[in-house]
Amino acid sequence: MVRVEKDTMGWVDVPDEAYYGPQTVRAVNNFSVSGLKLPPVFIKAQAVIKQASAKANMDAGKLDLVIGEAIIQAASQVQEGRFDDQFVVDAFQAGAGTSQNMNANEVIANRALEIMGEPRGRYDMIHPNDHVNMSQSSNDTIHTAIHLAAMESLSNRVLPVLSLLHKGLIDRSGEFMDIVKPGRTHLQDAVPVTLGQEFSGYTRMVELGIKRLFASMDDLAELNLGGTAIGTGLNASEGFGEMAISEVNRITGLEFKLAENRFESTQGAGAILGASSALRNIAVDLIKIANDLRLLSSGPRTGIGEINLPAVQPGSSIMPGKVNPVMAEMLNMACFQIVGNDTAIMMAAQAGQLELNVFTPVMAHNLLGSIEILAGAVESFNRQCLPGITANVERCESLARKSLALTTALAPKLGYEKAADIAYQAYRDNKTIREVVLDLDLLTEEEVDEILDPHNLTEVRK
Repeated sequence: MVRVEKDTMGWVDVPDEAYYGPQTVRAVNNFSVSGLKLPPVFIKAQAVIKQASAKANMDAGKLDLVIGEAIIQAASQVQEGRFDDQFVVDAFQAGAGTSQNMNANEVIANRALEIMGEPRGRYDMIHPNDHVNMSQSSNDTIHTAIHLAAMESLSNRVLPVLSLLHKGLIDRSGEFMDIVKPGRTHLQDAVPVTLGQEFSGYTRMVELGIKRLFASMDDLAELNLGGTAIGTGLNASEGFGEMAISEVNRITGLEFKLAENRFESTQGAGAILGASSALRNIAVDLIKIANDLRLLSSGPRTGIGEINLPAVQPGSSIMPGKVNPVMAEMLNMACFQIVGNDTAIMMAAQAGQLELNVFTPVMAHNLLGSIEILAGAVESFNRQCLPGITANVERCESLARKSLALTTALAPKLGYEKAADIAYQAYRDNKTIREVVLDLDLLTEEEVDEILDPHNLTEVRK
């Protein structure tokens, strides 16, 4: 069953059960691309904007109070997720998200009509453009929705799991602080380090990532709402932006403010790019950490084997008993995707022309996707891997004492070239540095034990 509705281009058959209308149907027909939709958090942000805009328009005396209240009630129901299935436009759609904005306008208009006891499609009473979209444009509402959705997701999803990751790494670092092991540079033996010191580097990486993410959120807090088409605020009442943003803050509990320059925030995408870049930087650090964990746990018989990662599932369909570092591998793959998403956002951000960047839908898809992927991957890693990492203490200390890089500590006493000769001889003869020094009678046993004690060599010099 269908109902026939009219837009500015003519008549359109709309599924009878649908809350969306003719412009959404056209978009669905035009953009049969991926089957991917913008996520519920974005739809929720759109609903917040429509509520806030209706309230600001009512306060300004532009919107009839009965119609405004119906729009607010309908939009609040969309915010609750009751109509997520009615947002049907592909993520890869018309530039600037016009189709996405109209999808929201039509759903809210038709639900508001029902609330008033009228049938869907009675746009002479509540119109998607004239009433729901009053004082707005796709060009400000879609930008704003990205900022709202990203801020909410970063605050409620990403930052909590990153904080738990940071705490878990602090715990592991403290637990491992006195376990001496060989350092490695260029994947070759280097001077000793403690396992805790190594993990403290990971801890600081995550801490700095969190700080950079917070800094990017300062830019996301600026909204171009009320700028309408290009930033001038045409067709919006005086002070609409400030009033609408104040209502957004009340609804969300977050703190947004009017963009310092709405022309910049409509033309550009610096805040979105900055948030994506912060996520990419975190992803790159997590890739490094995950790769280190895979290397340090490699084996168990033929690899480095300095740490153990929890065994969470069988590792092979052909090799019985094999266990793989699957949680670190999962973290790697999630972060690879985040890096790819950032590249797409960067391409979209640089492609804006003149008064508008029209590529907001693909930026929304990738930014919110990165947020969700990062939150899920880190949460899983925190739960299934991080608390169960243990150290192979004997293995660490045995390798530390065998490291040829211990000759570094001999250089101040014997000279660089003599220390190098000792290293080459130890390698050729398959002996430890200690054994070669004693064989050559270069130092007393007490002297060599003091100089080559790996614990002494890991003390942090101020």
